[in-house]
Amino acid sequence: MNLYGPKQLTDSFRTVRKNTILIAEDIPEKDYGYRPAPDSRSVAETLVHIASLSGFDFFVHEDERLPSLEGVDFGALIAKSQADEKRPRSKSEIIDLLRTAGEKWCAWVEGLPGERLAEQVRMPGGVSKSRFEMLIGTKEHEMHHRAQLMVFERLLGIVPHLTRSRQAARETSAP
Repeated sequence: MNLYGPKQLTDSFRTVRKNTILIAEDIPEKDYGYRPAPDSRSVAETLVHIASLSGFDFFVHEDERLPSLEGVDFGALIAKSQADEKRPRSKSEIIDLLRTAGEKWCAWVEGLPGERLAEQVRMPGGVSKSRFEMLIGTKEHEMHHRAQLMVFERLLGIVPHLTRSRQAARETSAP
């Protein structure tokens, strides 16, 4: 019995991405340069980072189909990612990137055969994970950064959409 597979992962990922996009839409473009600390990512950089996470998955599980991450030059990958995050983009370009990259990732994951998802990838240090477990990590990584964005919203004086929805539900159910 398989309770959680590619279909459930992509359905869940689409929900996570929808909520990320709602946050991106809520934050005014004038605040996309906001960073809560000098050495942290800005709103725009965080959103581009989220949109770019799938690139690592395509590299590891499709383009190179790496059997091991040992020896991968993570420094070079991070430097490339950071340079891309700093490239100027408008709010609408970033939101479009979130939509298209997310849907591309979902379509790809839905088409992966079970045998590939079950393949083990050796991590630095010797532990192995299935490709499927690593793909779940992509959704978890986005949720981590989305939580940061919700804190950014609070610091900018914006009530996050999930809180607004909960407040509205409470008001309509009050006697």
